[in-house]
Amino acid sequence: MMVTWVRGLFKNISGRLDFDPSKPLSMSFETEFDATSLWTGVPQRDDHLRSADFLDVEHFPTIAFRSTSVRAIGEHDFVVDGELTMRGVTRPIALDVTYLGQWETPWWEDGVDKGPKLRAGFHARGRLDRYDFGVKWNDATPNGGVVVSPEIEIRIDAEAVRED
Repeated sequence: MMVTWVRGLFKNISGRLDFDPSKPLSMSFETEFDATSLWTGVPQRDDHLRSADFLDVEHFPTIAFRSTSVRAIGEHDFVVDGELTMRGVTRPIALDVTYLGQWETPWWEDGVDKGPKLRAGFHARGRLDRYDFGVKWNDATPNGGVVVSPEIEIRIDAEAVRED
């Protein structure tokens, strides 16, 4: 039995995307993010999630994803298969990805107009079983449930900026 959702965010995300809207099935991307930057809004919980019970950021400070294939499921919707590495364990994972479009926007660096730059937007969702990555900590609740679900939902809102 689940009582509530706990949402967390990661900061310090970097990556590389190769995407041509006229050839979307050739899309590929890699991303890596700083696991130490996890934020749920509750410092004590954040510290526990960063501990060896969960992410073990002392030994595994980054989480990475690399795409391996893309399948179309709609005009702007795709399933991107890839490999997720967390806590030193790599497992396959599928992400449902929606391409939101592209647009040009101003770009300023150190007070100098360097723009415009082309941006593209994406939304992705996926699920993983945390036990597959060695994240096994849990505790029972008085009503017979558990504190943490084995299944983790992933939601990604991404904006890519074209580099010249």
